[in-house]
Amino acid sequence: MGSKLQEILRGVMLRALMVIDISLLMLSFACAAVLTENGDRWTDFASFLATKVTLLSCVLFAIALFVGHGILVMFNLYQSKRMSTKGAEAFDVLGAMMLLTIGLWCEAKLFRVSGNVAPFLTAFWAIGTGLIIVTRMLIRFVLGNIRKRGRNLHHVLILGTNARAVDFARKIEILPELGCRLLGFVDDDWFGMPEFQQSGSTLTCSYQGLPEFLRKNVVDEIAIYLPLRSFYERAAEIAQLAKQHGILVRLDTDIFDLKSARRLADGTDGVPHVIASSHGIDGWPLLMKRIFDVVGSLVLLILLSPLYLVVAMLIKLTSPGTVLFSQKRVGLNKRQFTMYKFRTMVPTAESIQEKLAHLNEMSGPVFKIKNDPRITPLGRILRKTSIDELPQLFNVLKGDMSLVGPRAMSVRDYQFFSEDWQRRRFSVPPGITCLWQVYGRNTIPFDQWMALDMQYIDRWSFWLDVKILALTIPAVFRGFGAG
Repeated sequence: MGSKLQEILRGVMLRALMVIDISLLMLSFACAAVLTENGDRWTDFASFLATKVTLLSCVLFAIALFVGHGILVMFNLYQSKRMSTKGAEAFDVLGAMMLLTIGLWCEAKLFRVSGNVAPFLTAFWAIGTGLIIVTRMLIRFVLGNIRKRGRNLHHVLILGTNARAVDFARKIEILPELGCRLLGFVDDDWFGMPEFQQSGSTLTCSYQGLPEFLRKNVVDEIAIYLPLRSFYERAAEIAQLAKQHGILVRLDTDIFDLKSARRLADGTDGVPHVIASSHGIDGWPLLMKRIFDVVGSLVLLILLSPLYLVVAMLIKLTSPGTVLFSQKRVGLNKRQFTMYKFRTMVPTAESIQEKLAHLNEMSGPVFKIKNDPRITPLGRILRKTSIDELPQLFNVLKGDMSLVGPRAMSVRDYQFFSEDWQRRRFSVPPGITCLWQVYGRNTIPFDQWMALDMQYIDRWSFWLDVKILALTIPAVFRGFGAG
């Protein structure tokens, strides 16, 4: 599994636990019923299947599952536990199952449920608690081993060089199973800097150099450890900068002495943190998007395999060079990946691009020439029909890209971005098609293109992806703006 796919699924896995937990609750109900029922009722499996189920029992069971799910949510068991301890998560499960068991007892009393209620609830609590804790620990073990091998890494940049910031850094560094890669610290010179330097920590850049650092590096999260009373304005500016880039912001709430408050998200030291996210795709919809990407790309690759072979042979027969063109592109959170296309240009196309820079017809950093002399005759047909982009389905299958998302930018084009708000487009996976391709492609000015990408992120839904895919088909046949 590639690091890009792991990045996409990071938040989704937390939501996927809902299905697992509900299934475990149902299994706990069944096991508790079998253990506490009278032995002469179910003599074999056939008699178990023949058990009559009343409408009331179905309703009560549905209510119990609904309440159970709500309690697990209330205990924050579907928030990221990457930065929490095993004991803290197990304690939350114990508390949630205890509250659920009390709720079930109240439900039984309210609806006057007969039978061995006390033994049943005791068995349910013990089985359910054990199953959920064991499942969570197994998931932690698997994810921890993946992260120890350098996969699924979360790149963290810390603002501030005070003792709390250094302590936070040390705790995430000694726990490789968290999968946090510390990029360093950001701060200006102050009277505490000599003590910070003695700690052996790395100062990445100053506050003035932070915007440039974010433009050129992979940053998933900024942890703010500034004294907010004296640095509120600076912290607010940096939070806005992170929002423009689509980067998570973590605030250490211990500055307000909130250790005794109800935790919203566990910290490595037991101190709660507040995390703000400015990208619009998360949770179950993101899981649906990824499943759709995998299934869709597999089906298309199988169906289009004859076309792949024909195009490959034509490229080989009509021009020297490789069949596929590969290029480094900027993907999710500015991670670079290799994108594949059918080659439509002469082999020396990239080396002579700068000589043609004065002919560029696109605004902004993008390089496009309507009658590009580097394009081969076959390449013009492939571009006009968008067949040249079909190998990107392999990128979708790998997790580098999605079927729908902002256009993947080349490293060269990204380096010429002038506005930080435009970089928020990299907070979601790039796609093969997007609003830009549907509404005109190369005929759209760069600023309008970026605005369409922001519109996609802010208004994203699974059905918007379906709509864009449907609109892409007639857009390809029209060939408007292609080239």
